Amino acid sequence: MDINKIENIELKYLTVDDFAELKAATLESYAGVLNSYWKKHHIKDLTTMFPEGQVVIKVDGDIAGCALSLIVDYDTIDDEHTYEDIIGGESFKNHNANGDVLYGIDVFIKPEYRGLRLGRRLYDYRKEVCENLNLKSIVFGGRMPNYHKHKTLTPKEYIEKVKRKEIHDPVLNFQISNDFHPVRVLKNYLEGDTASNEYAVLMEWDNIYYTKPNKKASTVKTVVRLGLIQWQMRPYKGLNDLMQQVEYFIDSVAAYRSDFAVFPEFFNAPLMAKFNHMHEPDAIRELAKFTETIVEKLKQLSISYNINIISGSMPEVVDDKLYNVGYLCRRDGSFERYEKIHVTPDEAKVWGMQRGNKLQTFETDCGKIGILICYDSEFPELARLLADEGMDILFIPFLTDTQNGYSRVRLCAQARAVENECYVAISGSVGNLPNVNNMDIQYAQSAVFTPCDFSFPSNGIKAEATTNTEMILVADVDLSLLRELHSFGAVKNLKDRRKDFYDVIRIKNQK
Repeated sequence: MDINKIENIELKYLTVDDFAELKAATLESYAGVLNSYWKKHHIKDLTTMFPEGQVVIKVDGDIAGCALSLIVDYDTIDDEHTYEDIIGGESFKNHNANGDVLYGIDVFIKPEYRGLRLGRRLYDYRKEVCENLNLKSIVFGGRMPNYHKHKTLTPKEYIEKVKRKEIHDPVLNFQISNDFHPVRVLKNYLEGDTASNEYAVLMEWDNIYYTKPNKKASTVKTVVRLGLIQWQMRPYKGLNDLMQQVEYFIDSVAAYRSDFAVFPEFFNAPLMAKFNHMHEPDAIRELAKFTETIVEKLKQLSISYNINIISGSMPEVVDDKLYNVGYLCRRDGSFERYEKIHVTPDEAKVWGMQRGNKLQTFETDCGKIGILICYDSEFPELARLLADEGMDILFIPFLTDTQNGYSRVRLCAQARAVENECYVAISGSVGNLPNVNNMDIQYAQSAVFTPCDFSFPSNGIKAEATTNTEMILVADVDLSLLRELHSFGAVKNLKDRRKDFYDVIRIKNQK
Protein backbone atom coordinates (compact mmCIF):
# COMPACT_ATOMS: atom_id res chain seq x y z
CA MET A 1 0.00 0.00 0.00
CA ASP A 2 1.38 3.38 -1.08
CA ILE A 3 0.90 5.73 1.88
CA ASN A 4 0.95 8.68 -0.51
CA LYS A 5 -2.35 7.50 -2.00
CA ILE A 6 -4.22 7.22 1.31
CA GLU A 7 -6.81 9.94 1.79
CA ASN A 8 -8.63 8.79 4.91
CA ILE A 9 -8.18 6.42 7.85
CA GLU A 10 -10.98 5.95 10.35
CA LEU A 11 -11.79 3.65 13.24
CA LYS A 12 -15.43 2.54 13.24
CA TYR A 13 -17.66 0.24 15.21
CA LEU A 14 -18.18 -3.09 13.48
CA THR A 15 -21.72 -3.78 12.23
CA VAL A 16 -23.46 -6.82 10.76
CA ASP A 17 -23.49 -4.98 7.42
CA ASP A 18 -19.68 -5.34 7.38
CA PHE A 19 -19.86 -9.15 7.49
CA ALA A 20 -19.12 -9.99 3.85
CA GLU A 21 -16.15 -7.61 3.65
CA LEU A 22 -14.92 -8.72 7.08
CA LYS A 23 -15.03 -12.37 6.03
CA ALA A 24 -12.94 -11.66 2.93
CA ALA A 25 -10.45 -9.59 4.93
CA THR A 26 -10.14 -12.33 7.58
CA LEU A 27 -9.49 -15.06 5.02
CA GLU A 28 -6.85 -12.89 3.35
CA SER A 29 -5.18 -12.11 6.68
CA TYR A 30 -5.11 -15.75 7.78
CA ALA A 31 -3.83 -16.99 4.42
CA GLY A 32 -7.11 -18.60 3.41
CA VAL A 33 -7.32 -21.02 6.36
CA LEU A 34 -10.81 -22.53 6.35
CA ASN A 35 -13.06 -21.71 9.33
CA SER A 36 -10.73 -18.86 10.31
CA TYR A 37 -13.52 -16.32 9.93
CA TRP A 38 -16.43 -15.51 12.22
CA LYS A 39 -19.93 -16.45 11.12
CA LYS A 40 -22.61 -13.83 10.65
CA HIS A 41 -24.46 -14.78 13.84
CA HIS A 42 -21.18 -14.34 15.78
CA ILE A 43 -20.85 -10.78 14.52
CA LYS A 44 -24.49 -10.06 15.35
CA ASP A 45 -24.04 -11.37 18.90
CA LEU A 46 -20.77 -9.50 19.51
CA THR A 47 -22.01 -6.17 18.18
CA THR A 48 -25.19 -6.50 20.24
CA MET A 49 -23.68 -7.49 23.58
CA PHE A 50 -20.56 -5.28 23.46
CA PRO A 51 -20.60 -2.86 20.49
CA GLU A 52 -17.70 -0.67 21.67
CA GLY A 53 -15.46 -3.73 21.89
CA GLN A 54 -15.79 -4.57 18.18
CA VAL A 55 -14.07 -2.19 15.76
CA VAL A 56 -12.72 -2.13 12.25
CA ILE A 57 -10.15 0.22 10.82
CA LYS A 58 -10.96 1.45 7.34
CA VAL A 59 -8.58 2.93 4.79
CA ASP A 60 -10.38 4.96 2.15
CA GLY A 61 -13.58 3.10 3.01
CA ASP A 62 -12.15 -0.45 2.85
CA ILE A 63 -11.64 -2.67 5.88
CA ALA A 64 -7.91 -2.88 6.60
CA GLY A 65 -8.06 -4.51 10.03
CA CYS A 66 -10.25 -5.58 12.90
CA ALA A 67 -10.19 -5.99 16.69
CA LEU A 68 -12.77 -8.00 18.64
CA SER A 69 -13.01 -8.36 22.41
CA LEU A 70 -15.13 -9.42 25.36
CA ILE A 71 -15.38 -8.36 28.99
CA VAL A 72 -14.82 -11.17 31.47
CA ASP A 73 -14.83 -11.63 35.22
CA TYR A 74 -11.28 -12.84 35.41
CA ASP A 75 -11.66 -14.53 38.79
CA THR A 76 -13.99 -17.05 37.12
CA ILE A 77 -11.43 -17.91 34.42
CA ASP A 78 -9.10 -20.86 34.96
CA ASP A 79 -5.42 -19.87 34.79
CA GLU A 80 -4.83 -22.76 32.37
CA HIS A 81 -7.68 -21.86 30.03
CA THR A 82 -7.95 -22.35 26.28
CA TYR A 83 -9.28 -20.06 23.56
CA GLU A 84 -12.44 -22.16 23.41
CA ASP A 85 -12.94 -21.66 27.15
CA ILE A 86 -12.96 -17.89 26.64
CA ILE A 87 -15.31 -17.60 23.69
CA GLY A 88 -17.65 -20.25 25.14
CA GLY A 89 -18.30 -22.07 21.90
CA GLU A 90 -21.07 -20.44 19.86
CA SER A 91 -22.53 -18.39 22.68
CA PHE A 92 -19.78 -16.10 24.06
CA LYS A 93 -21.18 -17.14 27.42
CA ASN A 94 -18.16 -15.77 29.31
CA HIS A 95 -18.91 -12.19 28.29
CA ASN A 96 -19.89 -10.28 31.42
CA ALA A 97 -20.72 -6.60 31.16
CA ASN A 98 -19.92 -6.28 34.87
CA GLY A 99 -16.56 -8.03 34.55
CA ASP A 100 -13.17 -6.47 35.28
CA VAL A 101 -10.92 -7.45 32.34
CA LEU A 102 -11.01 -6.77 28.60
CA TYR A 103 -10.16 -10.03 26.80
CA GLY A 104 -9.02 -9.75 23.17
CA ILE A 105 -10.38 -12.57 21.02
CA ASP A 106 -9.19 -11.46 17.57
CA VAL A 107 -7.06 -8.79 15.93
CA PHE A 108 -5.60 -8.61 12.44
CA ILE A 109 -4.34 -6.24 9.76
CA LYS A 110 -4.63 -7.23 6.11
CA PRO A 111 -1.20 -7.96 4.57
CA GLU A 112 -1.35 -5.05 2.11
CA TYR A 113 -1.83 -2.55 4.96
CA ARG A 114 0.90 -3.83 7.28
CA GLY A 115 3.71 -1.44 8.06
CA LEU A 116 1.39 1.58 8.50
CA ARG A 117 1.20 1.12 12.29
CA LEU A 118 -2.52 0.39 12.06
CA GLY A 119 -2.12 -2.44 14.55
CA ARG A 120 -0.84 0.02 17.13
CA ARG A 121 -3.91 2.15 16.49
CA LEU A 122 -6.19 -0.81 17.27
CA TYR A 123 -4.23 -1.56 20.43
CA ASP A 124 -4.40 2.10 21.49
CA TYR A 125 -8.16 2.00 21.00
CA ARG A 126 -8.43 -1.05 23.24
CA LYS A 127 -6.41 0.76 25.91
CA GLU A 128 -8.77 3.72 25.77
CA VAL A 129 -11.79 1.41 26.08
CA CYS A 130 -10.15 -0.29 29.06
CA GLU A 131 -9.52 3.07 30.74
CA ASN A 132 -12.96 4.49 29.94
CA LEU A 133 -14.74 1.38 31.24
CA ASN A 134 -12.48 1.33 34.31
CA LEU A 135 -11.31 -2.24 33.71
CA LYS A 136 -8.23 -3.62 35.46
CA SER A 137 -6.37 -4.80 32.39
CA ILE A 138 -6.36 -6.14 28.85
CA VAL A 139 -5.39 -9.78 28.35
CA PHE A 140 -5.29 -12.20 25.47
CA GLY A 141 -3.56 -15.36 24.37
CA GLY A 142 -0.74 -14.34 22.06
CA ARG A 143 0.43 -16.77 19.40
CA MET A 144 4.11 -17.65 18.91
CA PRO A 145 4.18 -18.10 15.12
CA ASN A 146 7.93 -18.72 14.89
CA TYR A 147 8.10 -21.22 17.74
CA HIS A 148 7.99 -24.18 15.33
CA LYS A 149 11.45 -23.11 14.13
CA HIS A 150 12.89 -23.45 17.64
CA LYS A 151 11.28 -26.59 19.08
CA THR A 152 14.44 -27.47 20.96
CA LEU A 153 13.64 -24.54 23.27
CA THR A 154 10.98 -24.63 25.95
CA PRO A 155 8.28 -21.99 25.56
CA LYS A 156 9.82 -20.09 28.47
CA GLU A 157 13.28 -20.12 26.85
CA TYR A 158 11.76 -19.02 23.56
CA ILE A 159 9.97 -16.08 25.18
CA GLU A 160 13.14 -14.97 26.96
CA LYS A 161 15.10 -15.02 23.71
CA VAL A 162 12.38 -13.01 22.00
CA LYS A 163 12.47 -10.42 24.80
CA ARG A 164 16.26 -10.17 24.44
CA LYS A 165 15.84 -9.70 20.64
CA GLU A 166 17.80 -12.90 19.97
CA ILE A 167 14.78 -14.34 18.14
CA HIS A 168 12.29 -12.36 16.08
CA ASP A 169 8.67 -13.25 16.63
CA PRO A 170 6.38 -10.78 14.78
CA VAL A 171 3.46 -11.25 17.18
CA LEU A 172 5.30 -11.24 20.51
CA ASN A 173 7.67 -8.47 19.47
CA PHE A 174 4.74 -6.29 18.46
CA GLN A 175 2.82 -6.94 21.67
CA ILE A 176 5.82 -6.29 23.90
CA SER A 177 6.55 -3.04 22.05
CA ASN A 178 2.96 -1.98 22.83
CA ASP A 179 3.51 -2.33 26.61
CA PHE A 180 2.05 -5.82 27.02
CA HIS A 181 3.96 -8.21 29.26
CA PRO A 182 3.86 -12.03 29.33
CA VAL A 183 2.10 -13.56 32.34
CA ARG A 184 2.22 -17.32 31.71
CA VAL A 185 2.39 -19.95 28.98
CA LEU A 186 -0.89 -21.57 27.98
CA LYS A 187 -0.72 -25.13 26.63
CA ASN A 188 -3.16 -26.45 24.02
CA TYR A 189 -4.57 -22.94 23.72
CA LEU A 190 -5.63 -22.89 20.08
CA GLU A 191 -6.30 -26.22 18.38
CA GLY A 192 -4.59 -26.51 15.02
CA ASP A 193 -2.05 -23.72 15.61
CA THR A 194 0.93 -25.83 14.53
CA ALA A 195 3.21 -22.80 14.06
CA SER A 196 2.97 -22.16 17.81
CA ASN A 197 2.84 -25.88 18.62
CA GLU A 198 -0.56 -24.99 20.14
CA TYR A 199 1.11 -22.87 22.82
CA ALA A 200 0.16 -19.29 23.56
CA VAL A 201 1.49 -16.59 25.84
CA LEU A 202 -1.01 -14.89 28.10
CA MET A 203 -0.20 -11.21 27.52
CA GLU A 204 -1.40 -8.42 29.80
CA TRP A 205 -1.56 -4.62 29.83
CA ASP A 206 -2.33 -3.04 33.20
CA ASN A 207 -4.63 -0.04 33.46
CA ILE A 208 -2.86 2.22 35.95
CA TYR A 209 -6.01 4.39 36.21
CA TYR A 210 -8.17 1.52 37.42
CA THR A 211 -10.15 2.24 40.58
CA LYS A 212 -12.52 0.05 42.50
CA PRO A 213 -15.52 -0.12 42.46
CA ASN A 214 -16.10 0.12 38.72
CA LYS A 215 -17.20 3.44 37.31
CA LYS A 216 -19.65 3.91 34.50
CA ALA A 217 -18.17 4.05 31.03
CA SER A 218 -17.14 7.43 29.68
CA THR A 219 -17.35 7.90 25.93
CA VAL A 220 -15.76 11.36 25.83
CA LYS A 221 -12.00 11.81 25.60
CA THR A 222 -11.16 14.39 28.23
CA VAL A 223 -7.43 14.00 28.86
CA VAL A 224 -5.31 15.14 25.91
CA ARG A 225 -1.56 14.57 25.74
CA LEU A 226 0.54 17.29 24.12
CA GLY A 227 4.00 16.65 22.69
CA LEU A 228 5.95 19.88 22.16
CA ILE A 229 9.17 19.72 20.17
CA GLN A 230 11.80 22.24 21.24
CA TRP A 231 13.74 22.12 18.01
CA GLN A 232 17.42 22.96 17.70
CA MET A 233 18.52 24.87 14.64
CA ARG A 234 21.54 23.10 13.13
CA PRO A 235 23.00 22.64 9.65
CA TYR A 236 21.56 19.84 7.49
CA LYS A 237 22.93 18.40 4.27
CA GLY A 238 19.51 18.55 2.71
CA LEU A 239 15.79 17.92 3.04
CA ASN A 240 16.17 14.19 3.73
CA ASP A 241 18.40 14.83 6.72
CA LEU A 242 16.02 17.42 8.12
CA MET A 243 13.00 15.12 7.71
CA GLN A 244 14.89 12.30 9.39
CA GLN A 245 15.21 14.53 12.46
CA VAL A 246 11.53 15.48 12.16
CA GLU A 247 10.48 11.81 12.13
CA TYR A 248 12.76 11.09 15.08
CA PHE A 249 10.90 13.63 17.20
CA ILE A 250 7.47 12.51 16.00
CA ASP A 251 8.38 8.93 16.86
CA SER A 252 9.54 10.10 20.30
CA VAL A 253 6.34 11.91 21.28
CA ALA A 254 4.14 9.23 19.65
CA ALA A 255 5.85 6.60 21.81
CA TYR A 256 4.30 8.37 24.80
CA ARG A 257 0.86 8.14 23.15
CA SER A 258 0.75 11.88 22.58
CA ASP A 259 -2.27 13.22 20.73
CA PHE A 260 -0.37 16.16 19.20
CA ALA A 261 3.18 16.76 17.97
CA VAL A 262 3.91 20.49 17.73
CA PHE A 263 6.81 22.02 15.79
CA PRO A 264 8.05 25.64 16.02
CA GLU A 265 7.78 28.49 13.56
CA PHE A 266 10.20 28.23 10.61
CA PHE A 267 11.69 24.94 11.87
CA ASN A 268 12.90 24.28 8.30
CA ALA A 269 15.03 27.46 8.19
CA PRO A 270 18.33 25.51 8.21
CA LEU A 271 17.64 24.54 4.57
CA MET A 272 18.14 28.19 3.66
CA ALA A 273 21.90 27.89 4.25
CA LYS A 274 22.55 26.75 0.67
CA PHE A 275 20.91 29.98 -0.56
CA ASN A 276 22.82 32.28 1.78
CA HIS A 277 24.66 33.87 -1.17
CA MET A 278 21.33 35.30 -2.38
CA HIS A 279 19.47 38.36 -1.19
CA GLU A 280 17.23 37.50 1.77
CA PRO A 281 13.92 37.79 -0.15
CA ASP A 282 15.21 35.42 -2.84
CA ALA A 283 16.64 32.98 -0.31
CA ILE A 284 13.39 32.55 1.60
CA ARG A 285 11.46 32.05 -1.64
CA GLU A 286 13.85 29.21 -2.42
CA LEU A 287 13.09 27.82 1.03
CA ALA A 288 9.38 28.02 0.20
CA LYS A 289 9.91 25.50 -2.61
CA PHE A 290 10.40 22.77 0.03
CA THR A 291 7.07 23.44 1.77
CA GLU A 292 4.83 21.25 -0.38
CA THR A 293 7.15 18.25 -0.04
CA ILE A 294 7.46 18.72 3.72
CA VAL A 295 3.70 18.93 4.15
CA GLU A 296 3.17 15.73 2.16
CA LYS A 297 5.68 13.93 4.36
CA LEU A 298 4.07 15.27 7.55
CA LYS A 299 0.68 14.01 6.34
CA GLN A 300 2.18 10.55 5.90
CA LEU A 301 3.83 10.66 9.34
CA SER A 302 0.58 11.72 11.04
CA ILE A 303 -1.08 8.58 9.67
CA SER A 304 1.88 6.31 10.26
CA TYR A 305 2.44 7.40 13.87
CA ASN A 306 -1.24 7.93 14.73
CA ILE A 307 -0.72 11.49 15.90
CA ASN A 308 -2.02 14.93 14.98
CA ILE A 309 0.87 17.08 13.75
CA ILE A 310 1.00 20.87 13.92
CA SER A 311 3.70 21.82 11.44
CA GLY A 312 4.76 25.06 13.11
CA SER A 313 5.16 27.31 10.10
CA MET A 314 6.94 27.55 6.76
CA PRO A 315 7.15 30.11 3.97
CA GLU A 316 4.75 29.57 1.10
CA VAL A 317 4.26 31.46 -2.15
CA VAL A 318 0.68 31.93 -3.36
CA ASP A 319 -0.02 34.01 -6.48
CA ASP A 320 3.58 35.25 -6.28
CA LYS A 321 3.03 36.55 -2.74
CA LEU A 322 5.01 35.22 0.22
CA TYR A 323 3.12 34.07 3.32
CA ASN A 324 3.99 32.50 6.67
CA VAL A 325 1.75 29.42 6.93
CA GLY A 326 1.40 26.10 8.68
CA TYR A 327 -0.60 22.88 8.39
CA LEU A 328 -2.61 20.78 10.80
CA CYS A 329 -2.14 17.16 9.67
CA ARG A 330 -4.71 14.98 11.43
CA ARG A 331 -4.10 11.31 12.10
CA ASP A 332 -7.18 10.36 10.08
CA GLY A 333 -5.47 11.63 6.90
CA SER A 334 -7.22 15.01 6.66
CA PHE A 335 -5.37 18.32 6.84
CA GLU A 336 -6.00 22.06 7.00
CA ARG A 337 -3.96 25.21 6.48
CA TYR A 338 -3.52 28.24 8.74
CA GLU A 339 -1.82 31.61 8.18
CA LYS A 340 0.08 34.19 10.19
CA ILE A 341 -2.21 37.21 10.40
CA HIS A 342 0.29 39.75 11.74
CA VAL A 343 3.80 39.63 10.29
CA THR A 344 6.58 41.29 12.26
CA PRO A 345 8.24 44.46 10.96
CA ASP A 346 11.37 42.37 10.30
CA GLU A 347 9.48 39.77 8.23
CA ALA A 348 7.92 42.50 6.12
CA LYS A 349 11.10 44.57 5.72
CA VAL A 350 13.67 41.83 5.09
CA TRP A 351 11.62 39.15 3.31
CA GLY A 352 8.58 40.97 1.95
CA MET A 353 6.25 38.68 3.91
CA GLN A 354 2.53 39.36 3.41
CA ARG A 355 -0.17 39.35 6.08
CA GLY A 356 -2.51 36.36 6.14
CA ASN A 357 -6.30 36.54 6.23
CA LYS A 358 -7.34 33.12 7.52
CA LEU A 359 -8.48 32.56 11.11
CA GLN A 360 -10.50 29.60 12.36
CA THR A 361 -10.82 26.88 14.95
CA PHE A 362 -10.10 23.29 13.91
CA GLU A 363 -12.13 20.24 14.86
CA THR A 364 -9.96 17.35 16.06
CA ASP A 365 -10.50 14.04 17.83
CA CYS A 366 -9.36 15.90 20.96
CA GLY A 367 -11.76 18.82 20.82
CA LYS A 368 -11.59 22.21 19.14
CA ILE A 369 -8.17 23.82 18.83
CA GLY A 370 -6.79 27.11 17.61
CA ILE A 371 -3.36 27.90 16.15
CA LEU A 372 -1.70 31.33 16.16
CA ILE A 373 1.82 31.82 14.82
CA CYS A 374 4.18 33.71 17.17
CA TYR A 375 3.41 37.46 16.81
CA ASP A 376 -0.31 36.73 16.44
CA SER A 377 -0.38 35.68 20.11
CA GLU A 378 0.30 39.31 21.05
CA PHE A 379 -3.07 40.42 19.66
CA PRO A 380 -5.75 39.30 22.13
CA GLU A 381 -8.63 39.80 19.72
CA LEU A 382 -7.59 36.78 17.64
CA ALA A 383 -7.62 34.35 20.54
CA ARG A 384 -10.91 35.81 21.78
CA LEU A 385 -12.54 35.12 18.41
CA LEU A 386 -11.30 31.53 18.58
CA ALA A 387 -12.54 31.18 22.16
CA ASP A 388 -15.98 32.33 21.03
CA GLU A 389 -15.94 29.39 18.60
CA GLY A 390 -15.33 26.94 21.45
CA MET A 391 -11.54 26.56 21.41
CA ASP A 392 -10.15 24.30 24.17
CA ILE A 393 -6.43 24.39 23.34
CA LEU A 394 -4.47 27.19 21.68
CA PHE A 395 -1.18 26.22 20.04
CA ILE A 396 1.45 28.89 19.43
CA PRO A 397 4.49 27.85 17.36
CA PHE A 398 7.04 30.64 17.67
CA LEU A 399 10.56 31.77 16.80
CA THR A 400 12.29 34.46 18.85
CA ASP A 401 15.92 35.53 18.74
CA THR A 402 16.23 37.32 22.09
CA GLN A 403 14.89 36.89 25.59
CA ASN A 404 12.94 40.13 25.11
CA GLY A 405 11.06 38.67 22.15
CA TYR A 406 10.50 35.39 23.95
CA SER A 407 9.09 37.17 27.00
CA ARG A 408 6.54 38.95 24.83
CA VAL A 409 5.29 35.66 23.42
CA ARG A 410 5.32 33.87 26.77
CA LEU A 411 3.55 36.58 28.77
CA CYS A 412 0.92 37.07 26.09
CA ALA A 413 0.37 33.30 25.87
CA GLN A 414 -0.23 33.14 29.62
CA ALA A 415 -2.67 36.02 29.34
CA ARG A 416 -4.54 34.22 26.55
CA ALA A 417 -4.94 31.16 28.80
CA VAL A 418 -6.42 33.20 31.65
CA GLU A 419 -8.71 35.50 29.68
CA ASN A 420 -10.04 32.75 27.39
CA GLU A 421 -10.17 29.97 30.00
CA CYS A 422 -8.25 27.56 27.77
CA TYR A 423 -4.95 25.72 27.61
CA VAL A 424 -2.11 27.33 25.66
CA ALA A 425 0.94 25.46 24.38
CA ILE A 426 3.96 27.29 22.96
CA SER A 427 6.75 25.58 21.03
CA GLY A 428 9.96 27.28 19.90
CA SER A 429 13.44 26.77 18.45
CA VAL A 430 16.82 27.00 20.12
CA GLY A 431 20.44 27.16 18.91
CA ASN A 432 21.89 29.23 16.10
CA LEU A 433 22.36 29.29 12.34
CA PRO A 434 25.55 31.24 11.61
CA ASN A 435 25.25 30.54 7.87
CA VAL A 436 21.69 31.80 7.43
CA ASN A 437 21.12 35.53 7.17
CA ASN A 438 18.41 36.99 9.41
CA MET A 439 18.16 33.69 11.36
CA ASP A 440 21.33 33.91 13.43
CA ILE A 441 20.26 33.07 17.00
CA GLN A 442 17.22 31.59 18.75
CA TYR A 443 15.92 31.79 22.32
CA ALA A 444 13.12 29.57 23.62
CA GLN A 445 11.52 27.80 26.53
CA SER A 446 8.52 25.79 25.35
CA ALA A 447 5.68 25.48 27.84
CA VAL A 448 2.05 24.60 28.53
CA PHE A 449 -0.06 27.21 30.32
CA THR A 450 -3.40 26.91 32.08
CA PRO A 451 -6.02 29.19 33.58
CA CYS A 452 -5.33 30.24 37.19
CA ASP A 453 -7.98 28.65 39.39
CA PHE A 454 -8.26 25.98 42.06
CA SER A 455 -8.22 23.02 39.64
CA PHE A 456 -5.07 24.28 37.91
CA PRO A 457 -1.52 25.21 38.95
CA SER A 458 -1.66 28.42 40.96
CA ASN A 459 0.90 30.08 38.69
CA GLY A 460 -0.81 28.87 35.51
CA ILE A 461 2.18 26.81 34.37
CA LYS A 462 1.44 23.15 33.65
CA ALA A 463 4.88 22.25 32.28
CA GLU A 464 8.06 23.91 31.03
CA ALA A 465 11.02 22.80 28.96
CA THR A 466 14.60 23.62 29.88
CA THR A 467 15.59 26.98 28.44
CA ASN A 468 17.63 26.86 25.21
CA THR A 469 17.99 23.06 25.21
CA GLU A 470 16.82 20.69 22.47
CA MET A 471 14.19 18.39 23.98
CA ILE A 472 10.58 17.28 23.96
CA LEU A 473 7.97 18.37 26.48
CA VAL A 474 5.04 16.00 27.09
CA ALA A 475 2.10 17.14 29.20
CA ASP A 476 -1.50 16.08 29.80
CA VAL A 477 -4.35 18.58 29.86
CA ASP A 478 -7.82 17.71 31.15
CA LEU A 479 -10.61 19.29 29.10
CA SER A 480 -13.23 18.43 31.70
CA LEU A 481 -11.57 20.92 34.06
CA LEU A 482 -12.26 23.66 31.53
CA ARG A 483 -15.96 22.74 31.51
CA GLU A 484 -16.08 23.03 35.29
CA LEU A 485 -14.16 26.31 35.19
CA HIS A 486 -16.57 27.88 32.71
CA SER A 487 -19.48 27.31 35.11
CA PHE A 488 -17.99 27.11 38.58
CA GLY A 489 -14.71 29.03 38.47
CA ALA A 490 -13.77 31.61 41.10
CA VAL A 491 -14.06 34.07 38.20
CA LYS A 492 -15.68 33.51 34.82
CA ASN A 493 -13.74 35.50 32.24
CA LEU A 494 -15.82 34.30 29.30
CA LYS A 495 -19.27 34.58 30.85
CA ASP A 496 -18.67 37.89 32.63
CA ARG A 497 -17.70 39.91 29.55
CA ARG A 498 -19.73 43.10 29.16
CA LYS A 499 -21.01 42.51 25.66
CA ASP A 500 -23.55 45.25 26.29
CA PHE A 501 -20.60 47.63 26.55
CA TYR A 502 -18.00 46.26 24.09
CA ASP A 503 -17.45 43.34 21.73
CA VAL A 504 -14.88 41.75 19.43
CA ILE A 505 -16.16 41.19 15.90
CA ARG A 506 -14.80 39.56 12.78
CA ILE A 507 -14.94 41.47 9.50
CA LYS A 508 -16.60 39.41 6.77
CA ASN A 509 -15.14 38.63 3.35
CA GLN A 510 -11.53 38.78 4.46
CA LYS A 511 -9.96 37.71 1.16
